[in-house]
Amino acid sequence: MGKDWWKASAEGIPHLVTETPGPKSRAMHERTTKYMHGLSGQVKLFPVCFEEGYGITLTDVDGNKYLDFSSGIYVTSLGHCHPKISDAIAYWAKKLMNAHDFTTPVKEKLMEKMADVLPGKLNAIQLYSDGTAAVEAGLRAARAITGKHEFISCFRDFHGKTMGAVSCAQMVRGDVLSYGPTRAPGFYMVPRPNPYRPTFAKPDGTIDTDRYIDYYEEFIREGTVGNVAAFVLEPVQGWGGSIFPPDDFFPKLRAFCDKHGILLMDDEVLAGMGRTGEWLTMSHWDVVPDIVTFGKSFGNGFPVTAMVVSEENASALDKISASSSYGGNPMACAAALASIEVIEEEDLLENSTRVGNYFMKRMNEMKDAHPIIGDVKGKGMLLGIELVKDKATKEPFEEAGKLVYQKAFSKGLAWIPAGHILRMSPPIIMDEHYAEMGLQMIDEAISEVEKEFGY
Repeated sequence: MGKDWWKASAEGIPHLVTETPGPKSRAMHERTTKYMHGLSGQVKLFPVCFEEGYGITLTDVDGNKYLDFSSGIYVTSLGHCHPKISDAIAYWAKKLMNAHDFTTPVKEKLMEKMADVLPGKLNAIQLYSDGTAAVEAGLRAARAITGKHEFISCFRDFHGKTMGAVSCAQMVRGDVLSYGPTRAPGFYMVPRPNPYRPTFAKPDGTIDTDRYIDYYEEFIREGTVGNVAAFVLEPVQGWGGSIFPPDDFFPKLRAFCDKHGILLMDDEVLAGMGRTGEWLTMSHWDVVPDIVTFGKSFGNGFPVTAMVVSEENASALDKISASSSYGGNPMACAAALASIEVIEEEDLLENSTRVGNYFMKRMNEMKDAHPIIGDVKGKGMLLGIELVKDKATKEPFEEAGKLVYQKAFSKGLAWIPAGHILRMSPPIIMDEHYAEMGLQMIDEAISEVEKEFGY
């Protein structure tokens, strides 16, 4: 098969044979949404209907072929329908689909492989079928480990859509009421460092991470009852717009948590398993969390997620009755195991880092060339472009964000909007040629939008 298994299918993309979304897509979407509601913003902005994906290519029901810069929103990181992963799932789909949480041969191999690739002593594992369930299990584990009940999380992080997970995040987004009418008891939020929009800055305007840590000290003293079980946060904000903290933040936060006897819970559902060029995104800063969650690309599209705690806290998983009906089924274990093996066999951590560096070089060139690009950000293949009305005021330009998203999609680029921040999560198998192809479409779309707004 080889690491270039996807390239033949990518030749000639994008290939558009109708207007986009095409007539079949529009008709199918209209019939579907007579019954299905609560769709994401990206679908509402561009209601295309896909029927096939292979490698870095998506094909809609009208026969239009798109370059994928989304990976199903950070999910199919190893390419659509990777042959090794698809074969592994199919094997167990024909042999044994579920045995609750009994051991199976493929589960044994997955446990050993995960313990091998994860840092430190992160080797006490439980499996789930969605990211929110893994996060909820992590919260319960934190309470069992510490005997404490409070949680601190960060502004604009996202952790899922069930009560505990959503209580760790912004509960009202625009006109969307996530949950309510109140946050769950014991859940608190604090600002986290955003280098482009710092809450706390030094006299020269650069971000001051020490002041964030000082604020957390004060907040625990004044805003909690001193019973904080865990500090819960994403290593990089995904929904918030591909926002990475300064390099000194996580080492300082690790020391802060240790000082106060607080667990550091790292939600890697979106960013982990190779997307940023490391198994664990927090490894970029040589920090090992106490609890970590995985999902999305963990099974490359198959619904499998994980919650992992350090070895010394393994007994907590017994205390919380951590198992689930679907989490460790053989198909899920096969998908996760094959995904890890593919990352190793195809040297995809290195590829993600190398191609990610190319993205950042080109995106910085685009920033210099475009008056509405205020900032670019990324590590590996987790990337973002922030659009502003004025580079001096940094006023967000949400109208432009929607238009750029739609225009680039109509050119053949399947990707992700986030208000005024354009998000990119291409499959980490992608090379520089297709990275440049996608950036060209974005570059053209931004130029067209700038012209429409009189820049």
